[in-house]
Amino acid sequence: MKKFIATVAVALLGVAASAQAEVAVIVNQNASASPNQAQVANIFLGKDKSLTGIDQSGWGPVKDKFYTSVTSKNESQLKSYWSSLIFTGKGQPLASVDGDAAVVARVSADPNVIGYVSSSAVTDGVRVLFTIP
Repeated sequence: MKKFIATVAVALLGVAASAQAEVAVIVNQNASASPNQAQVANIFLGKDKSLTGIDQSGWGPVKDKFYTSVTSKNESQLKSYWSSLIFTGKGQPLASVDGDAAVVARVSADPNVIGYVSSSAVTDGVRVLFTIP
């Protein structure tokens, strides 16, 4: 029983640590654009087309931290926002990929793409614009 409790405690600490990880907003190493946080919010809300935002599929801790910090929208608010734009024909949600590695791969391959990942996933092929603690 003690071993089970210890295992559960370690697992919970791991989940808490991953939920507390920093989120990095990234662009291609060769990108000329360096948008600020307000501009990044507009890109990910489809209001600014200067860069192509790449979203993460699903709703995990990284996506939650990014959207609540940068756009001030939680999951249900974001779904409602995009539903309204789709219904009125004024916009479509961003393309999405599965996980940090896929975002890094897309951003490092195209200087016109911007994304967000856990700061631990940042590689040499991308440049960090800012981090969200």
